[in-house]
Amino acid sequence: MTKSKKSVEKQSELMLELLKDAPQVLRARPGELIEGKVIFKGKNKMLIDLNGVATGIVSGRELRDSMNTFRELNQGDIVAALVLEEENDEGMIVLSLRMASQQKAWDRFHKMIEDDKTMKFTAQEANKGGLLANIDGIRTFLPVSQLSPSNYPRVNNADTSEIISRLAKFIGHTFTVKIITLDEGAGKIVVSEREAMAEERSKALEHLAIGSAKDGIVSGIVKFGLFVAFDGLEGLVHISEIAWGHVKNPSEFAQVGDRVKVKIIGIDGEKLSLSIKQLTKDPWEEIAERYPVGKKVEGTIARFADYGAFLNLEKDITGLVHVTEISHEKIQDPAQVLKIGQKVEAQVINIDIDERRIGLSIKALKPIDAATLARIKKDQEEKENAKKEEVKDDEEEKEPKKKAKSAE
Repeated sequence: MTKSKKSVEKQSELMLELLKDAPQVLRARPGELIEGKVIFKGKNKMLIDLNGVATGIVSGRELRDSMNTFRELNQGDIVAALVLEEENDEGMIVLSLRMASQQKAWDRFHKMIEDDKTMKFTAQEANKGGLLANIDGIRTFLPVSQLSPSNYPRVNNADTSEIISRLAKFIGHTFTVKIITLDEGAGKIVVSEREAMAEERSKALEHLAIGSAKDGIVSGIVKFGLFVAFDGLEGLVHISEIAWGHVKNPSEFAQVGDRVKVKIIGIDGEKLSLSIKQLTKDPWEEIAERYPVGKKVEGTIARFADYGAFLNLEKDITGLVHVTEISHEKIQDPAQVLKIGQKVEAQVINIDIDERRIGLSIKALKPIDAATLARIKKDQEEKENAKKEEVKDDEEEKEPKKKAKSAE
């Protein structure tokens, strides 16, 4: 073998050794995740060494993700990024931390669903449908119907502006939620605070018993009552269960956020019926003793009805003065002689504990002058005469029928 031939073979062997030890050629395809070492970090740019054979660049908005990755990185750290372009004008591979985090987020969300785990959701926007956030470019929606009982915006007549106003207060607030819908193709997920609390609600319901008392917070006020939340649950105190007396407006008895004690009076699945008044003694238990028939009482005119006026005697106790018991004179409308807030004296003329009614008379305490007495007697006589005429007419009508029947 000639000397030159041996030299060529030696060079070939050397080249093979060099190629064997050389790093593999990097083929970066858009959409792939690759890892590299940070070799430069500027204010709005970062360079990444990719296995010694290429350099990647991350800049602008592609540096920002929900995990604040860029802020935490230092030179020499290993980081994963997603390929956007194989090569830019400067010969560098264009990368994105933002898109890499988004891909990791999808993987994380899928894993959460598989493991039935919860996640944190910080509201960034609000509309009439619920709360929204953007997690690494993924639209995340928390519908108003999926808020927990304590956060649900209870408003009268579904007032849209009031709902939005209530929801806007949650912007910046962090909720614990569960994913209930995931649509990677559309780039959005739907989450639920109610589902995240389902286990807590289930355990609370297991230990709930009719008759038990609970400390809660007023979570909503509507025309027909108060909503009260406790232990992840929510129940309704119907307007008739707020107080022993007549309740016209529930908002006069509590405000949203007030702490109240309630009694469980009904359980139907997660639908709870509550009472505030049943935790206090029924004032009607002693009513018969305090208001015997014939007693003279004093009260304030509270409201009118077509059939009379209601008199406040004490807290939660009212009596009815029928329109015929207001005056010795004939009256069509109670407001003709009485005013709301007016203090008057009356006499108890009947009491019905079961129906919770006290019958009162104002005229019973008023003297009758001669003219009025004469008119009353005349009216009574006319009524009696009218009745006699009715009876007589009935008898005359029946007489021909009796004769006809006997003739047959």
